[in-house]
Amino acid sequence: MRSLVLAGGGMRVAWQAGVVRALAEEGLAFDHVDGTSGGILTAGMMLSGVSPEDMCNNWSGVNVKDFGSALPLGDYLKGPWSLPAIGDADGLLNKVFPALGIDATGIRRRAAEPGAVGGSFNVVEFVEKRCHPIDATEIDPELMAAGMSLPIFLTPLRRDGKIWTDAVWVRDANVQEALRRGADEIWLIWCIGNSPYWGDGPLEQYVHMIEMSAMGALLADFEAAKATGREFVLHVVRPEHPLPLDPEFYLGRINADTLIGMGYRDARKYLDSMTSGGLAKDSSCTAMTEPPAGVRFNDTLRGEADGEPLTLTATVVLPSADAGAAPQVSGFLDHGPFGPRLFLAGGRVETQGETVSYRAHVRLDGGWQDVSVTRTFHDDPGPDAWSDSRRARLVVEGRLDTEVRMSLGDAAGLIASVEPVGAHGFLDRTKAAETFVANGLRELLRRY
Repeated sequence: MRSLVLAGGGMRVAWQAGVVRALAEEGLAFDHVDGTSGGILTAGMMLSGVSPEDMCNNWSGVNVKDFGSALPLGDYLKGPWSLPAIGDADGLLNKVFPALGIDATGIRRRAAEPGAVGGSFNVVEFVEKRCHPIDATEIDPELMAAGMSLPIFLTPLRRDGKIWTDAVWVRDANVQEALRRGADEIWLIWCIGNSPYWGDGPLEQYVHMIEMSAMGALLADFEAAKATGREFVLHVVRPEHPLPLDPEFYLGRINADTLIGMGYRDARKYLDSMTSGGLAKDSSCTAMTEPPAGVRFNDTLRGEADGEPLTLTATVVLPSADAGAAPQVSGFLDHGPFGPRLFLAGGRVETQGETVSYRAHVRLDGGWQDVSVTRTFHDDPGPDAWSDSRRARLVVEGRLDTEVRMSLGDAAGLIASVEPVGAHGFLDRTKAAETFVANGLRELLRRY
């Protein structure tokens, strides 16, 4: 029996949609799906019957500001020491769930069908201080929302003398429930940070508390299984570096499409290197490293092939020149004749003289095809520097070879998307962004 265990991660779990897309392409099917905290969104979509392609598309239609909604004015007038929370779960219930295609009635109906995929949603009941893995046949929208109602940020669900809230402080990934249901192969999808970095400030340390709680519960599940001789194969898909925190998503510093592309990239990386024996059941299975200092930006190029428009969006993580690390590329290609959005795997940057190329491969018609986007940063004499640098050649092996261009709007979007990575604190983040602006993409890429 194979279980998919979806850990939390707040709004960042858009990343998980890219992972699910990659796993589906690999032909992996699951007998049981479990969601905790933000992972409830991914589990809810899957158990509602939303396809992996539509999961990715639906995230694009979510307004992240709908994750919270205002309390009655009187609650705010109580003052900060008596405030129930910053907001409530009405936005989740009335906007986010419908936008993602999560249908609790449909989940219950599908779960009751013979041979259905099992499902569980983890919610803590505060009176007993106990995590309840609520079966998909018994779930309702309010309990799902309660499972994502992180204390301080969203009010809990009060029902029949009980108080239901986010399970994150008890567990953030219920491996125990998967084992109880008979799993002998568990795929853990983990987007909570797990790096040695300790940051200052209330936000960083609130996140660190979540990380410690999540890892503590996960390791306890591993130890309990070992103590009882319970054997199982563990596979873990995780980012190499911690994902951006929710405030970056909320403030528009990163978007769902970018996170989904990263999730697809990370899943393909694991699938390409995995072994049948899986990973060690210890803290190394979710370990991450801090990214080198640099910047992240989105580079969008548009063109036409076979009379149909196409768009290539590349998310580039560009380390600083002295970081000793290579640039990374993720992203996607939209072209109607190719079908659903194609995500980039194995992305990298190559340079030769004045030529810079993004190279990757995509899953197309059941096979892998190489993709390259090549741009020459050469300024011929005359006032045509913009024309020289905005054009590129997009090649999909055996399928198309066409010119793509960056519009003025896309250039503005690239500049607006520049965000520091691997830099903590206002001064370090400002320095990273200033370096990019001062030297430009061409000058930085020439160093690699």
